[in-house]
Amino acid sequence: MSFELVGPATDVAKGAAISVELDGVDIAVVHADDDNFYAVRDECTHAAVPLSEGEVEGCTLECWLHGSRFDLRTGEPSGPPAFSPVATFPVEIRDGDIYVSTTPSNGVNP
Repeated sequence: MSFELVGPATDVAKGAAISVELDGVDIAVVHADDDNFYAVRDECTHAAVPLSEGEVEGCTLECWLHGSRFDLRTGEPSGPPAFSPVATFPVEIRDGDIYVSTTPSNGVNP
């Protein structure tokens, strides 16, 4: 599994998300309230809008359009209107930089 450099971890404030494109896939990189970094497909499975524009709460990311929340650890939605999970991607912090693998960790196709 290969990892790609996203950038300095200091560029993503706690409670914030950024959007990056890696290997043609839009990925939301999130600095969650638990102080860990997570990466998920940057597209709501219900409405096809960027999740990176939503709110981070705990270890969830909320779609700004209809309010679906996705668990950043598993990609699973917490309830309607989304029913399908988003792809999650492994994240590593190396020497203060964020690296994300483009191979989904939860088996969901990006």
